[in-house]
Amino acid sequence: MQMIGGNGGNQFRQYAGQNARNSSGYNDDIGNQTQLLITQKEEAGIQLQAEEYDLMAVAADLDEIEEVNANCTLIANLQQASSLGTQTDSTPVYDTDESAE
Repeated sequence: MQMIGGNGGNQFRQYAGQNARNSSGYNDDIGNQTQLLITQKEEAGIQLQAEEYDLMAVAADLDEIEEVNANCTLIANLQQASSLGTQTDSTPVYDTDESAE
């Protein structure tokens, strides 16, 4: 990932993290709704249809997407943390012979 200088890079990482968290919340809601529907039908003795098995597979896929999103956020945070000490705005320090250190 290319690091973009200035505040724009920080904003990009912030929005990327927010988007990852927001999609995770959305995925949780869909997965919970699907599981609730399946549980209600099973309790009522209604046989599950093929489409509902597909929904169960989608719910499992959503769990995997959440894990990937979490890993991407972790990687972005690690990259940001590793680059924090590499940028300086300080002026050079001069020795007594006026050579920069």
